[in-house]
Amino acid sequence: MPLSTDRADLLQGTLEMLVLTTLTLEPMHGWGISMRLRQISGEVFEVQQGSLYPALQRMTRRGWIKSAWQATENNRRARYYELTREGRRQLDAQMAEWDRSSRAVNRVLRFALQGG
Repeated sequence: MPLSTDRADLLQGTLEMLVLTTLTLEPMHGWGISMRLRQISGEVFEVQQGSLYPALQRMTRRGWIKSAWQATENNRRARYYELTREGRRQLDAQMAEWDRSSRAVNRVLRFALQGG
């Protein structure tokens, strides 16, 4: 199921945070990251390679994740990504900002539902 425009817009703004969160569990290859996000989100998020791999490259350049080639469970060679200390700090900062922003959105929604 491809992402709708609305879901794609939401995901674009939060993809890095979601990937970093996923990597707190264990090092994973790209396909594993996308499958884990799909599974955990109840199949709401289906991250396409065209979005995931540029994000992984960006996060690697920023020092938030590191990567190494390893054999997969199917004995294929894949690049595995792992969270760094700097990535953990970035994740904490992004989660705090997400919490602050989502509380503000909820306040606006409650205000509108209560008729102002």
